[in-house]
Amino acid sequence: MKKYLSLFFIFILLLSGCSTTVKTEEDKASDGTKKLHIVTTFYPMYYFAQKVAGNTAKVDLLIPNGVEPHDWDPTAKDMAEIQDADVFIYNSRYLETWTEKVLNSIDQSNLKVVEASKGITLINGLSEENGKSTKDPHVWLSPVLAQKEVDTIMKALEAKDPKNKEQYEKNAAAFKSQLGELDQLYKDTVDKSKSKEFVTQHAAFGYLAKQYGLKQIPIAGLSPDVEPSLGKLAELADLVKKKNIKIIYFEGLTSAKVAKTLANEVGAKTEVLNPLEGLTKEDQKKGLDYIGVMKKNLESLKQTLVD
Repeated sequence: MKKYLSLFFIFILLLSGCSTTVKTEEDKASDGTKKLHIVTTFYPMYYFAQKVAGNTAKVDLLIPNGVEPHDWDPTAKDMAEIQDADVFIYNSRYLETWTEKVLNSIDQSNLKVVEASKGITLINGLSEENGKSTKDPHVWLSPVLAQKEVDTIMKALEAKDPKNKEQYEKNAAAFKSQLGELDQLYKDTVDKSKSKEFVTQHAAFGYLAKQYGLKQIPIAGLSPDVEPSLGKLAELADLVKKKNIKIIYFEGLTSAKVAKTLANEVGAKTEVLNPLEGLTKEDQKKGLDYIGVMKKNLESLKQTLVD
């Protein structure tokens, strides 16, 4: 029995050693040097960073897919991961509201901090929690503004890892070409549209609407988990009936209760319009990514704008 137990523990140790070796090899570049380590907050930042970095850097995601990022807070482990990174990428202090506090509590001497939306003029939105105007952080939902975020990420990676500048520029250019094609798809669809208005549960699509001359009519404001008053719902029901809107859009990561309540009141149906704050389990099973979900969103919008 002792012999078998000894062999078992040796086997476990060997497995552990192999696992560590694999992880170490993944962290190394082709020349044997350590890859740039990038930590990102939520899915769009992770995806954009991955597209720019390619195989040249290691990119990690803090907020798991399927978790709503608006109310997420980092643990001590998450803070340690940010501390150990070479580059930390977040979208905006108006979404990842915890960033300032976390960054002030860690050593940033070797950390490149990137606010991807920096330089983009943010539009105003409403926070139902205090009734005050705040900045709308959902810039990644415009393919045009997404390209600006990609440029910001690219420049940060080049500054931290100048020897791979050419590769980062090549990767960014290829991805921006995809975003340009996505932009053209949206333009072509809107050009054929009979209507310019759509109703959403969460006011996440302000930049997309502004980019293509559409009007977003939100049930709730920038925070997806705050429910509107009965008076606001009644007002929206009258508006939807008046404009003969047949679809109420909701997102996949939060409850569709409010959208379905309004839809039942006005005799409309509900459809998903994904703000891409994280991939849903269904998206992941289908192998969808940012580009795939944005195309799916366009098909969903066509039902209101064109059909």
